[in-house]
Amino acid sequence: MPPREHDRERRRRRTDGSSARRPERARRAPKPERAATPAATGTRLRARQRGNQGTGGAFGMSSTRRAALLALVVCALALSIAVPLRTYLAQRAEMRDVNHQQEQLRADVQRLQDRQQQLGDPAQLEAEARRRLGYVRPGETPYIVHLPGDAAAQQQQQKPATKPAEQKAWYEKLWDSIAGNGS
Repeated sequence: MPPREHDRERRRRRTDGSSARRPERARRAPKPERAATPAATGTRLRARQRGNQGTGGAFGMSSTRRAALLALVVCALALSIAVPLRTYLAQRAEMRDVNHQQEQLRADVQRLQDRQQQLGDPAQLEAEARRRLGYVRPGETPYIVHLPGDAAAQQQQQKPATKPAEQKAWYEKLWDSIAGNGS
């Protein structure tokens, strides 16, 4: 029995559930070959080849196995590409952040250089000393004018805004939150 027929027979037995072997069909006797033209012989060979191609499949596997193998290969490719791609995208985002920080630092450097040039001017330096430190030239009489709205603002500036928070250990804070003593 040829291998294909043997496989078919085995499949039939599996689906029936019976272990008894079915009688084989009587084989047809080969037809006597006629004297054919070369074109007709070529056509018959091509038909036989087509018939053989469709039964075995690629690598002799069923279509389900081929699909599973293809899915496995696609998954492996996706995973092998995913990790480097994720790293590339993370590095790109990091470079964007670093470039943004560099631009901010350059702007800060430019602003500080401008401020340094301003303070290099003696007139600007004198104006800053008068405004921020309350300095006066010798012979000048300083006057400080307090307006009614300014007194309240100065008192608020002189008082500390809030008491410093108590420094407690983490377990004390946890106990206070459980006991309901703290915030």
